[in-house]
Amino acid sequence: MTLAENSGRRRTRRGGGAPPEKRKVDYRHLRNPFPPMSVFSDDRIAAIHEAALDVLERLGIKVLLPAARDAYKAGGATVHDDTEMVHIGREIVEAALASAPRSIPVRGAVRDRDITLELGNLVFQPGAGAPHATDLERGRRPGTDRDFRELVQLTQHFDVLHMVPPLIEPQDVPMHLRHYTTLDAQLSLSDKVPFIFSRGTPQVTQSFEMLRDFRGLSDAEFTATSHCYTIINTNSPRTLDIPMAQGLMDFAKAGQVSIVTPFTLMGAMAPITVAGAMTLSHAEALAAITLTQLVRPGAPVCYGTFTSNVDMKSGAPAFGTPEHFKASLAAGQLARFIGLPWRCASGSAANLGDVQAANETQFGTWGCLLAGATVVIHAAGWLEGGLTVSYEKLITDLEVLQMVAELCAETPAQDADIGLAALEEVQPGGHFFGAAHTMERYQTAFYEPLIGDLSNFGTWQERGGIDTTTRATGLWKQILADPTGPTVDPDALSRLRADIRTRSDAGGAPPES
Repeated sequence: MTLAENSGRRRTRRGGGAPPEKRKVDYRHLRNPFPPMSVFSDDRIAAIHEAALDVLERLGIKVLLPAARDAYKAGGATVHDDTEMVHIGREIVEAALASAPRSIPVRGAVRDRDITLELGNLVFQPGAGAPHATDLERGRRPGTDRDFRELVQLTQHFDVLHMVPPLIEPQDVPMHLRHYTTLDAQLSLSDKVPFIFSRGTPQVTQSFEMLRDFRGLSDAEFTATSHCYTIINTNSPRTLDIPMAQGLMDFAKAGQVSIVTPFTLMGAMAPITVAGAMTLSHAEALAAITLTQLVRPGAPVCYGTFTSNVDMKSGAPAFGTPEHFKASLAAGQLARFIGLPWRCASGSAANLGDVQAANETQFGTWGCLLAGATVVIHAAGWLEGGLTVSYEKLITDLEVLQMVAELCAETPAQDADIGLAALEEVQPGGHFFGAAHTMERYQTAFYEPLIGDLSNFGTWQERGGIDTTTRATGLWKQILADPTGPTVDPDALSRLRADIRTRSDAGGAPPES
C-alpha cells in the first residue's frame, strides 16, 4: 500500500469521501524559532576568540597557495615563503570581520527559491560529499551520474531542503568532466541554489560561466549578487591547501558564497576537549574569512564548523554525540560573537539507516537548531560518517525536518483558536470529534506525516505490516517515477548542453591541487 493510500484512508475515516483540503504550509522561508542555547559563559567565548587570534598571530597557519600568501602579505600579514607559514595580526582579522556581510542574499532560479543567509534564518541541506549511494533495492555502490541526478530530484521535491549540495560523487564521470555533469543536473532538475566544487580556477571559472549564461546574466549582474556557493574545508590542524585557498579567492572575486568549514575532530586533528577543538576551528575559519575579505572587501562568506569527536577505541569519526552537540553550541556562540551567518552540520556514523542512525542524526540536528545555525548540512540521508547517502534515510530524516519546519510557523491563539464555543458545546464526559470547531478545522489542523503510519496495530497488520524504511523506499521510487521538476527554458538548456559538449571535446578542465 502506498503512502497516498494510507493517508487517504485515514482522512476518509474522519471526514467521508470529500476531497481533503490542503494544509497551507511554507517550508521555503524558515526562521529558527528556538532561543539560542549556550555551552560556555560569555567570558569563555571571548577567551576562545582571543586564543584563536593568538594562534593566527603567533603560531600562524600554513598556506600552500603562493597567490594566497601574496594576498595575506599585501594585507599586512607576516609571510615566510620558505615554510609557507602565514602569521595574521589580530587587527587584520578584525578588519576582515568588519567588512564581511551580516546578511547574504543568494538567488535561486526563481525568486521564491531565493534564500538569505543571516543569523536567525534557517536553511536545510541533505547529506553531501559522499563517495557512495545506497538504497534497499540496489544496495551500497560507488556513486554514479544516475545517483547524483536522482538525489537532485529528491532534493528538489521537498521544500524543506533549500540548497542543492554535492550529494554524492558521480564516479563514473572523469574528474575533468565531472563539474559539467553535476552542474547540468542541478540546473536542469532543480531551481534551488546550486553548489560548485572548488577544484581549481579552470573548473570554477567554467562553472560560473555556464551558470551565468544559463540564467541569462551579464558579467556585472552575476558578480553583483550571489547565485551559487561552495564549501571550503581547511586541512586541520592549521593548513589551507591549494584548491581550498584558490576557491576562497575565486568565489570572493566573483561575489559568490564561500561557506568556510574546518573539520576538526576532537582527539584526532584537533585537541581532545570541546574548548580546544573549537579554538582551532575558530582560528582556521577566521584565517579563511580573512582571505576572502583581503581579496574583495564585502565578499559573501559564511562562518562554519564541523566539529565532533572520534571513537578513541578505533579512531573512527563519531557524530550525533554529546560532544558534537556541545561543539555546535559553542560554534553558535562564536558566530554570534563575530556576527556572521554560519553553517553547522548534523550526520551519523551508523552503517545503515537503523535506530542508531536516526538517533544520531536527530540529536545532531537539534544541536544545530539550538545553536542557532543558519545552514544545517547533512540533515537528511547521511550515513557512515559521510561515506554514503541513503535514499531511505533521506526520506525518513525529512519527516523530522518537516516537523521542525512546522515549529517555525506561527501557532495562532486568536479567540476562535482558543475555542470557548467548543468548550460550551461539548458537555462533561463528551468528546470533540463532532464539534463544530473540530469539523471546521480537522482536515488542516494537524501535520500529516510524510512517511509515518498512525494507524493502530491491527489496521497496520491488515495492510501488510510494512515498516517505515520499506515505506520510504516506496516514496522515493514514487517521486522519481513522477518527479516534480522545475520549469526550465528549453533554449537555455540546449545552449548549456551544447556548451558542455564543446568544452568536453576541448578536453574539459582537470582539477588542480
